Amino acid sequence: MSTADLPVAIVCVGMAGSGKTTFMQRINSNLHSRKQIPYVINLDPAVRSVPFDSNIDIRDSVNYKEVMRQYNLGPNGGILTSLNLFATKIDQILGLLEKRTAPPPPPVPSAANPTHNRPPPQHKPIKHILVDTPGQIEVFVWSASGDILLNALASSYPTVIAYIIDTPRTTSTSTFMSNMLYACSILYKTKLPMILVFNKTDAQDAAFAKEWMTDFEAFQAALRNEEEGGSFGGVEGGNGTMGGGSGYMGSLLNSMSLVLEEFYRHLSVVGVSSMTGDGIDEFFDSVQEKKEEFVRDYQPELERRREQREKEKVAKREKELGRLMKDMNVSGSSKSMRKAPPKEEPETVSDAEDMEDDEEGGMMLDDDEDEGEDIDDQESSLDHRYRKALKDNRGDEGGPSGDDFSFMRYMHKANLG
Repeated sequence: MSTADLPVAIVCVGMAGSGKTTFMQRINSNLHSRKQIPYVINLDPAVRSVPFDSNIDIRDSVNYKEVMRQYNLGPNGGILTSLNLFATKIDQILGLLEKRTAPPPPPVPSAANPTHNRPPPQHKPIKHILVDTPGQIEVFVWSASGDILLNALASSYPTVIAYIIDTPRTTSTSTFMSNMLYACSILYKTKLPMILVFNKTDAQDAAFAKEWMTDFEAFQAALRNEEEGGSFGGVEGGNGTMGGGSGYMGSLLNSMSLVLEEFYRHLSVVGVSSMTGDGIDEFFDSVQEKKEEFVRDYQPELERRREQREKEKVAKREKELGRLMKDMNVSGSSKSMRKAPPKEEPETVSDAEDMEDDEEGGMMLDDDEDEGEDIDDQESSLDHRYRKALKDNRGDEGGPSGDDFSFMRYMHKANLG
């Protein structure tokens, strides 16, 4: 199956109260209405109930309250530990996804008529994988378990991050900029395509956010209005109104908006309403665009990083193997470490005759015999030292233990060898 035919994984992240679970329910319902049944994964161990059916639910594998009780943890620590425990089953998750995303089996011959092919069981491949994450966004994005789950998912399927934003709470420039900085950090932490989803547009239209991201002057005008209205604090004027301010907050937001101008160009912005379903079609259009962007831009980078990790593993194994071989050579017998002294080449015929006479007359000792005597001396010395140490530790009355006998048998075998 080519990458273009693989299903796209949509990982929904967002701060608590942004309407993330309701958004998941809406896109799940929309796909069911299109007869495109998605594969749903719930990674929130602390949620009591979800308004959609999950194919894989972390609550089936990890008991959040029991984790808190056993490890004496608070709510955030319990969520983090539950994710760490669930991350150990990532191979099982990928195995289930591979079975569900595999192409349909070929037609099966019927028993009555082997030549006649009856249609196989209904097995429609999925096109979307929906992943719901905990509301404590930092627990998932900045934890090792979240990194493992995202990397494993992105290594097998095109993956898109949907960052859910509470639009009514983002009308001020400071809150808006805080959300943009958080989205920027998530983008560069996950290194995956991202869609900014401004949720709850039925309560607050997201047109102002899109304008602030595309028109720098519009954001500057809104910033000046908030400064003049005393939104950033200040001193009381003569007419009893607040105004002016220190100017620090305005200068900071102004600088951030300039820095994030390049960041906005790599994002897709969608305004949706999880209650009414407005903007959901536009969201799936953006998902398709980000899937193509993943295949074009992100997948080669992931392949390069995977190859680099494999090379580092091979280099590390070779280094460890070389160190092991070196240790084995050091701890080996002196016979393997000693080298015979190089023989001097005779310069004249008379020197050659003298060397032959010495070898025939037994004037020179055989190197093997000499080395064998050295080995025997070393092993007998080691045996003597061991016996003396054993006698000093146990005294004349005590005898050696079972471990000592095993070591003595090793010494005798070494002497025999």
